[in-house]
Amino acid sequence: MTADKAAPAPKPGILDIAPYVGGKARIEGVAEPMKLSSNENALGAGEKAREAYAGALDRLALYPDGRAVRLREAVAEHHGLEAERLIFGNGSDEVFALLNQTYLQAGDNIVTGQYGFLAYRISALANQAEVKLAPEPGFKAEVDALLEAVDERTRILYVSNPSNPTGSYNTIDEIRDLHARLDPSVLLVVDEAYAEYVTAPGWETALPLAREASNVVVTRTFSKIHGLAALRVGFGYAPLAVAEAVDRIRLPFNVSIPGQEAAIAALSDEAHIRASRELVQSWVPRMIQAIGGFGFEVLPSAGNFVLVRFGSSERAAAANAHLNARGIIVRPVGGYGLHEALRITIGTEDQNRAVLDALSEFAAQV
Repeated sequence: MTADKAAPAPKPGILDIAPYVGGKARIEGVAEPMKLSSNENALGAGEKAREAYAGALDRLALYPDGRAVRLREAVAEHHGLEAERLIFGNGSDEVFALLNQTYLQAGDNIVTGQYGFLAYRISALANQAEVKLAPEPGFKAEVDALLEAVDERTRILYVSNPSNPTGSYNTIDEIRDLHARLDPSVLLVVDEAYAEYVTAPGWETALPLAREASNVVVTRTFSKIHGLAALRVGFGYAPLAVAEAVDRIRLPFNVSIPGQEAAIAALSDEAHIRASRELVQSWVPRMIQAIGGFGFEVLPSAGNFVLVRFGSSERAAAANAHLNARGIIVRPVGGYGLHEALRITIGTEDQNRAVLDALSEFAAQV
């Protein structure tokens, strides 16, 4: 390269995007920390999924089925869906990216809640679209606020249900109201990553709405209750026209053979799903009550985590350091503007008790 030639430059806007930072996994000097920073399943993957993964080892030299036919059929049967309307991705993150790439161009925008999942925003910005955030003064997506943010350049509206990191949720009546009042040219994407954990009153999956509507996509993941985060498998259920459009740009082999096999097996592992759900159902209210008793605000949660507010960014940072000093990793959520809060994944009983002991100590010091 000669000195008078400019180096290649990213397209406008790319370097303005704040990269996604996942929950950290290590603490210096701690060999095996308690990682409660990424909403992973504390019980891990189920035995059926593990066996299926191991059974795929002799096919590592092969390309996967690009259409994921067996997984497609298994998901369709499990949820009562039409197989041809499914979109599979390298986690549901890729499904969001594919939808954004298919429907957004420079000057368009997406709408999501103030605390909506960061992945929606990153790929929208990468497509030179604007991100419009509807205020969530009660830490929950509100139908009127979302609709007020929609304008003539809105192409996609994202709703996390339940929402990460707040733990809030929208009832099915709210989702149907949002859809009924939304311009039919706007794609409504309902992200149900934590669906299998929800027992809250009024919550129902939006999959039936997606079946009857021409502009609704519902996404799910195998990373949470199925414990397959490392394998990156997610899917969306979409109108056929949307699924066919997305399929034109989807990379041909985007879900691995071990991922497909483990996901198929996980769907039938009812014992593991039940145990994972019961662990969370048992511990979420106990964590909320105990941490609230220490004097910290804990938001209600429909997911496998709780969001704890410490009153100031300084106190949240001090609480995070205190937990780290005891080998516990949780998730600061300043990237969402929640600088005064920490998100804590529900762990095993021993891990949860360790968190409570540490926060009790911290509360006594402040």
